[in-house]
Amino acid sequence: MECPEKINERELMEYYGYTGSFGVIKFYFRYAFNWILQTMAKISPHYGISVKLQRMRGVNIGKHVFLGPGVNLDDLYPELITIEDYVGIGMGTMIFAHSNPTCSPYLKTKYYPREVKPVTIKSGAWIAPGSIILAGITIGEHSVVGAGSVVMKNVEPYTVVIGCPAKVLKKLE
Repeated sequence: MECPEKINERELMEYYGYTGSFGVIKFYFRYAFNWILQTMAKISPHYGISVKLQRMRGVNIGKHVFLGPGVNLDDLYPELITIEDYVGIGMGTMIFAHSNPTCSPYLKTKYYPREVKPVTIKSGAWIAPGSIILAGITIGEHSVVGAGSVVMKNVEPYTVVIGCPAKVLKKLE
């Protein structure tokens, strides 16, 4: 059975269309650049700087977006995250465009292969601090994700969800 590090490297190389030794070097430079920008965005003293740094990584971010301190947007696939206009994302929130049981070749090959899916946060949504949004999720327009919620299913527009896993608390009028 192939070791998990080689499986992960192969999957990433295929995704980005890189080949050979030069492709590996290119990928690691790309990853290092993204990591530096992500780290700077997380500790930025102003949300506007955070937004600009995340845009430099490839995250699609609209106008009038607030990113709180410590917001983590997927390290490997930032280009798959879209945040529309007038969105607020509270501190410590994590948004993933992929899932991957990195170290277990058994789980990875038999049950949970790498999943890469876009995430969209629609206009006017508010993601409260400490929330986790998983790959493939869409948060509807003017919806609210309560603090510390884990969003595993799409959130309809004008809806408040809370909890782990996030469940509908109420509909907004």
